[in-house]
Amino acid sequence: MFKNGHFSTIYAGIWRKITHFEQKRERIELPDSDFLDLDWSFSSSKSNKVTILIHGLEGNAQRAYIQGSAKHLNENGFDVCALNLRTCSGELNRLFRSYHSGATEDLDAVVQHILKHKNYTEIYLKGFSLGGNMTLKYLGEDRSIPKEIKAAMAVSVPCSLHSSCKALLKPINMAYAKRFKKNLIDKLKLKQEQFPEKISNDDIKKVVTLKDFDDVYTSRAHGFKDALDYYEKSSCLQFLPNIKTPVLLLNAENDSFLGPECYPKKIAEQNDNLFFEISKYGGHVGFYGTNNITYSEKRVIQFFQKNN
Repeated sequence: MFKNGHFSTIYAGIWRKITHFEQKRERIELPDSDFLDLDWSFSSSKSNKVTILIHGLEGNAQRAYIQGSAKHLNENGFDVCALNLRTCSGELNRLFRSYHSGATEDLDAVVQHILKHKNYTEIYLKGFSLGGNMTLKYLGEDRSIPKEIKAAMAVSVPCSLHSSCKALLKPINMAYAKRFKKNLIDKLKLKQEQFPEKISNDDIKKVVTLKDFDDVYTSRAHGFKDALDYYEKSSCLQFLPNIKTPVLLLNAENDSFLGPECYPKKIAEQNDNLFFEISKYGGHVGFYGTNNITYSEKRVIQFFQKNN
């Protein structure tokens, strides 16, 4: 495993390639008239187990960390449903709203679709970064978790969104923040074309930092007062004590995207269902491993097989 966190993060995000792997797309309609695109891959033998994968900020189901995880799960007897969050499948979604860290209604829609239309008796969840926050929030909210959901894993999770935002705004993360901001502004301009009455040129000019984007768009489009209100209500940290499904949370010690509040040791000690593992190395969604299989991809198989 690379010891330099930035190299681990960059290698996983830019240079890693997944070969000999295919996905089949399915589109589902949502109750609010929007849609989600799901990218499926399958075990070589008929399986009764499926893992839902949820990507991170501005990711999609074609990122190496999703495809690598899907391929290794397929090779170990799991079918995989890789979720593309709204606006992330290559086609702009229909509504003014998009996706965000706390939008668990979309994850629930995928779970309900699988329960209704597929023949799986075991469902597993694995989320990365923003998708990890969504996974943990979903499991800890005041909802009835389907009995078919057996276990989950969350990787490189910004458990406190405000803490993570402050970390991303530090000079050491300038290159990452700049890249995220460019992608988000590009999408904001497309949203402006869709809804010119809701986004002005002045709004776009106000976006200097990632927090500004959440003030200008994320909060307004999803019913929050401002960025801080969004961070407070959408962070999974407050929901961790309520989790009753076996969950493995894996964060690296050298993940520059995560602030101190993103390492909930005490909460995990008080919840027998929450297993918190801090890897010394790994960066953000990195965890380089031999034979192009990351540590988190090996670890998820162990954890799911133990908790099926």
